[in-house]
Amino acid sequence: MRYGQALRDEIAAEGTTPLIGVHDMYAASIAAGHYNGLFVSGFGFAASYYGLPDIGFIAWPDMAAFVERLRGAFPRHHLLVDIDDGYVDPEVACHVVQRLERAGASGVILEDQKRPRRCGHADGKLVLPLEEYLAKLDLVLASRTDLLVVARTDATEEDDILRRAAALAETDADVVLVDGVRSVDRIRRIRQVVGDKPLLFNQIAGGKSPRLSLTELTELGVDVAIYSTPCLFAAHRAMETAMAELKYADGRLPATGETGGEVGVKEATELLARNISRHHPARQVVPA
Repeated sequence: MRYGQALRDEIAAEGTTPLIGVHDMYAASIAAGHYNGLFVSGFGFAASYYGLPDIGFIAWPDMAAFVERLRGAFPRHHLLVDIDDGYVDPEVACHVVQRLERAGASGVILEDQKRPRRCGHADGKLVLPLEEYLAKLDLVLASRTDLLVVARTDATEEDDILRRAAALAETDADVVLVDGVRSVDRIRRIRQVVGDKPLLFNQIAGGKSPRLSLTELTELGVDVAIYSTPCLFAAHRAMETAMAELKYADGRLPATGETGGEVGVKEATELLARNISRHHPARQVVPA
């Protein structure tokens, strides 16, 4: 299957394409039941895999292994992967892109940040000289075959944002992303300078960008929306609540299934068994 082309076709269709950020296989198993597009967020992966903030700790072999597991469980979902700055070196970036394409990724996002890097919605971001980033981007584009490539800028000053967005739109990248966009008016200005090139918008709870619906984004001319952390932050809140309630109940577990509203081993096993049945005839998996 040509995963990159399938995502291009989805983006070219009417409306804004949503891609849901997943930080582990369990979160992906839930999100995949609601949306046909998944996003491997650097923020979520750094938090889940390392227990660290998104400031450059991710090693590309760890990310590649996660993507391989995702594609094995979700053979028909779109799968966009955040590869930060391509892990610093342009040759490494090309190797990672080729590895991810063989693993079945639909696309990657390559940013223009320089180290020490930051989450796209954090303060203190630094960007590479535009010419240096464009040279790295050109190498990455030449190394892919079908893979969709999103060119991302983390510029923060108005003139630099528009200059870089226009330059990225002139490349062979499939999509342009300006991260940390702070207003609807700025989205409109970016939309204007990128011309006909598809535009991606990143939403993260508590981030710098406005909270917008898919309908509103479509009206603004946004083609793709990535939701970096809804699963991660929902899990955070739910686990905090579960631990507090367990302590309050003196260690007595809550009722599950038909006798209560909580998830139990039956519901969890049924969810995970669907990751098998996407490849094989449906079969019953009996909880231990």
